[in-house]
Amino acid sequence: MTDTKTVFEERLRQSAAETEALLASLLSDATLPEEIVRPPHLMAAMRHGSLNGGKRLRPFLVRESAILLGGPPDAALRVGVALECLHCYSLIHDDLPAMDNDDLRRGRPTVHKAFDEATAILAGDSLLTYAFDIIAAPETILADRLKTELVLALARAAGLGGMVGGQALDLAAEKSPPDEVGITTLQSMKTGALLRFACEAGAIVAGSEPGHRERMRAFGRKIGLAFQLADDLLDLTSDAVTMGKATGKDAARGKGTLVALHGMAWAEDRLGALTKEAVDLLVPFGEKAVVLQETARFIASREK
Repeated sequence: MTDTKTVFEERLRQSAAETEALLASLLSDATLPEEIVRPPHLMAAMRHGSLNGGKRLRPFLVRESAILLGGPPDAALRVGVALECLHCYSLIHDDLPAMDNDDLRRGRPTVHKAFDEATAILAGDSLLTYAFDIIAAPETILADRLKTELVLALARAAGLGGMVGGQALDLAAEKSPPDEVGITTLQSMKTGALLRFACEAGAIVAGSEPGHRERMRAFGRKIGLAFQLADDLLDLTSDAVTMGKATGKDAARGKGTLVALHGMAWAEDRLGALTKEAVDLLVPFGEKAVVLQETARFIASREK
């Protein structure tokens, strides 16, 4: 019998490949209706910052959440790719000298290093805008009401009260380290908001009842906290070659993390508790939820 972990790993690989293929197609030089021209230099920078992107966890969460609740996989794939465009924009901008000032991302030069800062800003702007284009486009076969709900939920998760606001808090933390509540708030916005949206988006795509949508939001919140906690542990225990990006930078900048506040043993215990809470949230869905439950375990135990 095939074990759950193997099924999860195969589904994750398949989802990553399909996400990569659709993303590459959407980022071709061919113009869409109402577009005038796609500047080749800009498109090359967008592709550099978004293709060859590894696990594609966020699109995977969108699709698996939709499948769990009976939603259309093709529409979920497109919504997942839209989310990945937005996520990649955030990485391009976070890497800029004015932000986190990183030279390496996914084992390659960051966009502003491979091109220049102005092109990196424009590539990020384009990916952000394109995310909403992809959701609204007629090729995403969903009712207009559901598209509106997706656009609103993504804007709230990504904007001033979500990811962008979290980045602002993160920059402020370099000057004045936050307390535990502040750290948790920052992390739930900067990292957690898009992971929460990914799970909720699957429920929206499926047109699910409010109770299921809220359960998936809660699952997304739990794995978002777990993801950041695991990331903070890896920042202390891993290296740049393994991670494909610089490590140890939060400590060097004096930023507070829950790991620094409570220690590694506490963090590992808390990570285990968050994983169990996430897994338990999906128990009512029975065997249909095993892939997402395994995803929660993967997030907590990942090595990069």
